[in-house]
Amino acid sequence: MTTLATRRTSRVANIATWVVQVVVGLMFVGGGMAKLFGDPTMVDLFDEIGAGDWLRYFVGACEVAGGIGLMIPWLCGLAAAALSALVVGAIVTNVAVVDENPALPIVYLVVLAAITWRRRDRLTPRGLMPRGLMPRGLMPRGLMPRR
Repeated sequence: MTTLATRRTSRVANIATWVVQVVVGLMFVGGGMAKLFGDPTMVDLFDEIGAGDWLRYFVGACEVAGGIGLMIPWLCGLAAAALSALVVGAIVTNVAVVDENPALPIVYLVVLAAITWRRRDRLTPRGLMPRGLMPRGLMPRGLMPRR
């Protein structure tokens, strides 16, 4: 492959990843808002789990924050990784407590893992902070930007 073809493929993959991130982010924001605003389906689900309203509010807040984080360039890798952990909890809950099919959370996990992999460069201290915000003294020696 030529350099131009490689660059074009990389650009298309980056755009596709951003489209997936925005769609998944909006889905998590919507699901989180349903939990936070007390949608009856969500209230019944969390009553069945038996953990009480605190877990519904916590999961809802995490979903909203993670969904928004997926749409912020310097946070998207960390948001995808954190939402992956949340979805693992949903899979375990679906199998062990609620006795529902875990297919949908597994699909979310695969998509979030792919986003985490594509945005893995944003999981380093340099990738987590917008340019110029991290003080030079706090950055690990091997990650300090070259002048």
